[in-house]
Amino acid sequence: MSGYVLAIDQGTTSSRSIVFDAAMKPLATGQKEFPQHYPDSGWVEHDPEDIWKGVVSTVRSALRKAKLSAGDVAAIGITNQRETVVVWERDTGKPIHNAIVWQDRRTAPMCEKLKAEGLEETFTAKTGLLLDPYFSGTKLAWILDEVEGARERAEKGELLAGTIDTFLIWRLTGGRAHVTDATNASRTLLFNIGTNTWDDELLKILRVPKVLLPEVKDSADDFGVTEKALFGAAIPILGVAGDQQAAVIGQACFEPGMLKATYGTGCFAVLNTGETMVASKNRLLTTIAYRLNGVTTYALEGSIFVAGAAVQWLRDGLKVIGKAADSGALAAKADPTQHLYLVPAFVGLGAPYWDAEARGAIYGLTRNSGPAEFARATLESVAYQTRDLLDAMRKDWQDGANDTVLRVDGGMVASDWMLQCVADMLDAPVDRPTQLETTALGAAWLAGARAGVWPDAGDFARSWELDRQFRPKMGEAEREARLKGWHDAVRRTLSTT
Repeated sequence: MSGYVLAIDQGTTSSRSIVFDAAMKPLATGQKEFPQHYPDSGWVEHDPEDIWKGVVSTVRSALRKAKLSAGDVAAIGITNQRETVVVWERDTGKPIHNAIVWQDRRTAPMCEKLKAEGLEETFTAKTGLLLDPYFSGTKLAWILDEVEGARERAEKGELLAGTIDTFLIWRLTGGRAHVTDATNASRTLLFNIGTNTWDDELLKILRVPKVLLPEVKDSADDFGVTEKALFGAAIPILGVAGDQQAAVIGQACFEPGMLKATYGTGCFAVLNTGETMVASKNRLLTTIAYRLNGVTTYALEGSIFVAGAAVQWLRDGLKVIGKAADSGALAAKADPTQHLYLVPAFVGLGAPYWDAEARGAIYGLTRNSGPAEFARATLESVAYQTRDLLDAMRKDWQDGANDTVLRVDGGMVASDWMLQCVADMLDAPVDRPTQLETTALGAAWLAGARAGVWPDAGDFARSWELDRQFRPKMGEAEREARLKGWHDAVRRTLSTT
């Protein structure tokens, strides 16, 4: 069997398909952006048909560029934007509503009502999550409540639901597989991460019929086989993981205490805690890092809603840069005597604050503040938020988060300026790998290892290569002064103060 593996990386703003060769190197890529829909303030939707068409076209494009046929591919691995949820008709596969995206805040009132009823502790104890609009469960409940006839149809078994991986697998297999993996299930507010089962009590609270939900498998498992007509040959789907967990795997963070952060639209830092399910006391999430051979590995996760999205705001909103890559060079030109703080709460604040109603603000403006100062404040906000997450992890898990090295990936890590800023704020080393396609690589490794054409976890980890390490250069007094200013800016921005 060939060593070629295809990764489908279905993200928030684009879908990509990457062919990896037997040496686990990217051979060819197909990519397609798709529209974002904002039907109301704080609402974000995707048309599932746009996603489906984009995935099919990018798979075909990647195979064509690699000069391969579908029969040359040993397996497919899928990684996806997590928490985004779709409901579709069992008979036709047609969605009954647009996908509600992880960024969407429409269910904030529902979350507040559940909190007022004293139910957050119940959800957290079972799922490791907080009651926040970020997660899939309340989005799914909203669709059932708001789409005419949806709840009745769901209870009759006429509808199916799932995160994006589940919807894609359903379509790819011609409706023969309604499945997900443990990492995606763990982000729904409906899955008990201790028992690894859909939780009847939580389903009852959110009034979600269990018949809607997919079977939950290991992250490396048999998820079905693609229809031959799609790509010219049937290809087994053997690996699935939510994007952040796929990046944990792609960064080879297999040992407890290893930490990765992915800087994309948002920033997500994930700390491997092994088989220990650490209950956070600092408003981090306890989640499943991966499940292999029936063994669950857990993690602590901190989610920053806006990272790269703030750089996009500089480009598209303020129009002070022509392309995202220009942000670091512009930030380097900023007046060092000015101290601007951007709190990028454009869609609320994530960990460790979890304030869905907070909105973005900037502090410290003077008449001399200009594009360079805005660029620096934007990139610094990412570093400050990362420090908040690491501090919370250190408090939660005394065993192994203190001397960790941060492995980074995502579109923003091309900026040396930003990564030096992160190292300075963390007072810890930051490692950028040579292979930056870590999310897709993680999904590909799951599939390739399952197919028996790629190495096991140990050999895969030994193949990880460092591009550059960024070490802190900033003095302690300056670091503390800047962090104090950041925390003051956050305090002023929170909706609860």
